Amino acid sequence: MNNSVQFVLGIDVSKRKLDLALLHAGKVRSKVVSNDSTGHPELEGWVRERGAHEGNCHICLEATGPYSESVAVFLADRGWRVSVVNPAQIKGFAQSELVRNKTDKADAALLARFCAAIRPAPWSAPPPAYRQLRLKVERVEALKQMHQQEANRLEAHRANADSEMMTEVREHLEWLEQKIAHLSDDIDDHIDRHPELKKDAELMKSIPGVGPSTVAKVLAYLGDVRRFRSAKALAAFVGVSPRLRLSGSSVRGRSVISRTGHTSIRKALYMPGMVALRHNPILKVFGERLRANGLAPKAVIGAAMRKLVHLIYGVVRSGEPFRPDFCLPALDSKDGI
Repeated sequence: MNNSVQFVLGIDVSKRKLDLALLHAGKVRSKVVSNDSTGHPELEGWVRERGAHEGNCHICLEATGPYSESVAVFLADRGWRVSVVNPAQIKGFAQSELVRNKTDKADAALLARFCAAIRPAPWSAPPPAYRQLRLKVERVEALKQMHQQEANRLEAHRANADSEMMTEVREHLEWLEQKIAHLSDDIDDHIDRHPELKKDAELMKSIPGVGPSTVAKVLAYLGDVRRFRSAKALAAFVGVSPRLRLSGSSVRGRSVISRTGHTSIRKALYMPGMVALRHNPILKVFGERLRANGLAPKAVIGAAMRKLVHLIYGVVRSGEPFRPDFCLPALDSKDGI
């Protein structure tokens, strides 16, 4: 552990509460606070009372969407060293310790031990413009899910010839469509109002296969992609890196994408990956070569998603829009999927 770090705080996050485990000199102290605007200051006060402060404490919690981000932002904005880690890492660490019990209190202590042993990288809170954009994008996605559910209900009522309920559902569908259109316009306006978002959005939209909806999701879920040290690191975060299954002389499994990463952005890239295989000059050649080598259709799409992530990182990092000859030499290399 870093010599300046004397305290490690593990936080197990749930919707309504935060289970805390403060590790110091081999001993763990526990506490539970509410996961809201009253509980967050109480958390800070509790660790300060026990001698921890911004310079000697490392805080670790799992990435659990909005429930974890609120407390992580609160602490990071106040100068605390915070790490937000992939739940798969904690699961693997628990297996390595042969942990049998799973309670909120035990999970908080597990996070503290993981932090002390692994020393994960600090997390930086996204700027307010990115946070606001994500809230808008998530709301649109929720409304689209409602729209799909209502469309399914409409089909069921049509099959039953229930005209009264069909009218009711159609009215709700129209309302949802209006709200989705209004919020989509609001997202475009939000991006245009912020120069840092607008510039990156224009660069991403220059890539064939990447449209405004995908751009908004990439910006909302990934933030500024320059924070990643390389395109490979970004691909690993998204969960589109290849996973090999080779062991001894008997295990020769097919390579697949890892899927250990950001589920929402991975879903958002699936359709663009399919479109890019038809219309993006680089990915079209790339996909044809993979299919000629006998790769399964879904694996080709997964490889295209990975290439899209690399292209997004490339145009944003270079500040130059997509060109048909962009990264063409890389097509001759082994891509792992």
